[in-house]
Amino acid sequence: MLIDFVPDKNLYPFESRWFDSSAGRVHYTDEGAGPTILFCHGVPTWSFLYRHVVRELRNRYRCIVVDYLGFGLSERPDGFGYTVAEHISILGELIDHLRLEDFVVMGHDWGGPIGLGAVITRADRLRGIVLGNTTFWPPEAVANQAFSRLIRTPFMQRQVLEKNFLVERVLLGELGRKLSAAEIDHYRAVQPTPAARRGLGVIAKQIRDARPLLEQLSRDVSAILADKPTLLVWGMRDMVYRPKAHIPRMRETFTDLEVVELPRAQQFIQEHAPDEIATAIAKRFP
Repeated sequence: MLIDFVPDKNLYPFESRWFDSSAGRVHYTDEGAGPTILFCHGVPTWSFLYRHVVRELRNRYRCIVVDYLGFGLSERPDGFGYTVAEHISILGELIDHLRLEDFVVMGHDWGGPIGLGAVITRADRLRGIVLGNTTFWPPEAVANQAFSRLIRTPFMQRQVLEKNFLVERVLLGELGRKLSAAEIDHYRAVQPTPAARRGLGVIAKQIRDARPLLEQLSRDVSAILADKPTLLVWGMRDMVYRPKAHIPRMRETFTDLEVVELPRAQQFIQEHAPDEIATAIAKRFP
């Protein structure tokens, strides 16, 4: 199924583009010219999350933002598993389809492991990395472990699929007072029915189910990507990707790392501090 929704051009002034992947039709935007940046969103968001950042950067960069299958305007194909491994594979197909070279990848939330997973086998084509409030290793905090057990229960899966819990309670619980009614509608409109939310239900369970993948990814990032120029843009008020637990490990991993702290930002940093993120990217990767 495809999502019957046309974004407001005043809020999302980008041309929709489509890629017929091996599993389904992928929506993405491709704006501007110059050095290429590939933006990877987290959950339960879509390319709309990066709209302010892209507006700031597209006059000097080529900004590509993808919607994973099951998210945003991309297809919800039957037979697709919506696991992190499958998202990595499809993102890799898009990178190859667009013949990206000398590009920067930015990952946020689940976009961190998805983006990094896709470039591990394409490291010779990668210029640099931007990470914001994400991880590439299995979650270790007690609170994260407890949430991972809770979210996979039948009751919580019904909340995710039938009540749109991840949008209504997680995303809008943080951003509801910050966003306009129209912006809120754009986050809701791309997850309109339980069938459209299948990807949300699966990826919520990936906190535990993807542990072997994340363990391998942690080893691969350290072995293959550690010397890539890397930028962290971190929301310091995030209670999920807590700075004290994540930034030190990032420092241990990457040998050429710059850190920009966003003191007032929580988890969804692109809504809290888009100008600061764009400025940091432009300074790090001129």
